[in-house]
Amino acid sequence: MAGRILLTLVALTTSIGGYLADWNETHVFNPRWPPHAKFHNGQTMSMGMVLGLTTLYFLYRPKPQSLFASPPAVQQIFERDSLATGAWLASLYWITQLSALFYPGSKAMDPEFGDGHPQVYICGILLTMVGIGTWLEMGKLNRNTESKRK
Repeated sequence: MAGRILLTLVALTTSIGGYLADWNETHVFNPRWPPHAKFHNGQTMSMGMVLGLTTLYFLYRPKPQSLFASPPAVQQIFERDSLATGAWLASLYWITQLSALFYPGSKAMDPEFGDGHPQVYICGILLTMVGIGTWLEMGKLNRNTESKRK
């Protein structure tokens, strides 16, 4: 369960983090930002919300009724696929946030707020949580598979 908790925390951070960080005078209400920059900021916040909610869906979606009558191997494939899809979705926002640092003229912070790259640390922590959470959950699925074979 620890792995799923880590993945859930990343999904929740992805869903609301952009709103917590950007719904203020430095981003959404910044009078110096042109409308198109605000458009893309809104797009990014919405993308985070949708990715986080979709991650939660794949982590906790119920098994289809037809799957209950399926062989255990088919059920395990479904569970592994749900976990892998959820983990991939949980990492996408943070991978793309890191990639933004490589675009021409891009800076992690506006000069009036200082220098640095705080996103690198945030992304590193959250991507590590995705990796550990996935590893723990896959380990649990593997142990369950082994115990069912015995």
